[in-house]
Amino acid sequence: METVINYILIFFSYAFAGWIIEVTLKLIQYRRFINRGFLAGPWLPIYGFGALLITAASDIIPVTEMSYGTAFAVSFVLCGVVEYLTSFVFEKRFHARWWDYSTKPMNLHGRVWIGNLVLFGLGGVIIVKLTNPILLGLFGNIIMPARIAVAGGLTLIITADYIISHFVLKLVKTGVEKSEADNTEEINREIRALLSDRSVFARRFAEAYPNVIYKTEKIAARMERIRKETERLKQNVEARLEEIGTQIDQKKTDIAYNIETSGSIKNRIIEKQNSLIDILYDEDKAPENAKKLKKEIEDETVRLSRKWLQRGRSSDCTDET
Repeated sequence: METVINYILIFFSYAFAGWIIEVTLKLIQYRRFINRGFLAGPWLPIYGFGALLITAASDIIPVTEMSYGTAFAVSFVLCGVVEYLTSFVFEKRFHARWWDYSTKPMNLHGRVWIGNLVLFGLGGVIIVKLTNPILLGLFGNIIMPARIAVAGGLTLIITADYIISHFVLKLVKTGVEKSEADNTEEINREIRALLSDRSVFARRFAEAYPNVIYKTEKIAARMERIRKETERLKQNVEARLEEIGTQIDQKKTDIAYNIETSGSIKNRIIEKQNSLIDILYDEDKAPENAKKLKKEIEDETVRLSRKWLQRGRSSDCTDET
């Protein structure tokens, strides 16, 4: 019984601490108070559940084995699972994603990312090694009937808060499903307008999450059309670039073929003839007339080379003049 009561009090303690952290961060970001959270009260259950799981794990694992590294690893995993599942369930149930880490490095489906997981791990070490011993010591100084009364009262209040907030989220869900918009920004404006005419709880929710990303089948279909169109354009561009590259290569070949001089062609023919002669000609077995013909070819080749050399010098002199 005492363990259960302590767990309930631990849940509320860290849920309140998480609310303080979130409100402080938004105060720094927006320069105004924003009552963060799915519920209206000063608590964020996701922090409470995370701390509660870490506490339960530290009770299961002997204290002597709960090193700093173990506390970090357990918190890293447990809190990551809680954050991922919370995001997944809320998105499937209410067609909205309350946070999105898609632009962060090393994220998993935009629901969790490495930066937060590291913070969760460090927070778990603080919970196990520092704050839990202090809290449990404080709880031990309170008589059991008082602890039961506090835990029971907080449980009733948060239950009522959940019921009211659930109706607000049902209203949001209905508004999203009836919306004709095909982008999350327009749906966001419609939902804010819808909630602004409702109760203070509804208006609070609209202020708590100004950047909610709404997900509907219509938006999903539109994003899929955009993805397919982008892929089609990409393939067309790649095909066109490949075609242009082929045309450029062909042009280069044609230009090289057309600008080649007759002298270059003759020179290449002579080189190939000489190579053929070297392959077929055997000095020891060749008859005299073959040897004579080979000698004449060599002399004429030398003579032709000298003429080309003289022509080149004459051209250089003409250019200088």
